[in-house]
Amino acid sequence: MRGYITIPKSVPCRNCKYCGSRPIVALSGKDGYVVKCPVNSNHYQTPAGLIDIDDWNAYNIPNTELEPERDQLVACYDSKLNYTFFLPV
Repeated sequence: MRGYITIPKSVPCRNCKYCGSRPIVALSGKDGYVVKCPVNSNHYQTPAGLIDIDDWNAYNIPNTELEPERDQLVACYDSKLNYTFFLPV
């Protein structure tokens, strides 16, 4: 016995936002079931209880926002270890 159930493809379920794996349903002791990533147990898993695919889908929304570009300082130093900081052009 595997100890988990694979979710059928007919059930709309998002993949893990960290690794892209399709989630599984696993028994969580006497507390019930969890929907979790099959690759890494540290990735998100739903609270123990009923099988809550809606909670899994709500958490695993892909991040479509681009990170803002930030100017980064560049540090240079001379032979006497005097540092000069400037913004690149």
